[in-house]
Amino acid sequence: MASIDINCDLGESFGQFSMGNDDAIFPYISSCNIACGFHGGDPLHIENTIKKAIYYDVQIGAHPSYPDLAGFGRRKIRLSSDELKATIKYQIAALQGMVKSLGGELKYVKAHGALYNTIAHDKKEAEVFLKAVNEINPSLAILGLAGSPFQEFTRKFGFKFIREGFLDRKYQEDGQLMSRKEEGSVLQSVEESIEQFQSIVKNGEAKTASGRKINLEVDSLCIHGDNPLAEDILKAIHQIENKISIKKLIL
Repeated sequence: MASIDINCDLGESFGQFSMGNDDAIFPYISSCNIACGFHGGDPLHIENTIKKAIYYDVQIGAHPSYPDLAGFGRRKIRLSSDELKATIKYQIAALQGMVKSLGGELKYVKAHGALYNTIAHDKKEAEVFLKAVNEINPSLAILGLAGSPFQEFTRKFGFKFIREGFLDRKYQEDGQLMSRKEEGSVLQSVEESIEQFQSIVKNGEAKTASGRKINLEVDSLCIHGDNPLAEDILKAIHQIENKISIKKLIL
């Protein structure tokens, strides 16, 4: 039986603003990327999310972003290298400290939104990101876009790289994700996501927007916590006949 890690972006609610349905998702995932307060999350929501992750024995990763709470971290924010590094360090350090205070252990880092997409191919910002992680905790793994230039940047820095694919996003032929600004960039049905899940895990392939198939070898698959279909997609995965085992990575 094949096995795969499934991760989800969680802890993104803040104040009176509710994002996603974390309680419903936790039982179906093996890793979670917890917001660090700069695109979503606040201290209380973050702490409560950490407690749930520990309760469900879900592996914990930090999910830092550009300082863009208003835009949910999906806008490119231009910062100097020093400011970007400090911003990333601040977020990871805060989450790492909170996780430790509750008896857990931070295992990896995954950039969020526009920062994730930028460092996937921008060597300069990727190096700033990796230096920031290294200065906080060089033993952390890095979760990033499978097959991207970032994969090689990360390995050259000596980090363990977790190759990530997506259950609910459409791919381009170069292996990049379609921009959310484009129609069809987010899969619109449970059936489409299940088809993509099975294709990636069983065949190492994903279908692109043009209908072509590309090779896609991954270690972990992401479902977005703010996707209204997330719970239904995860339940359907767990009901697949001869199902694939959901198993967290050994880090």
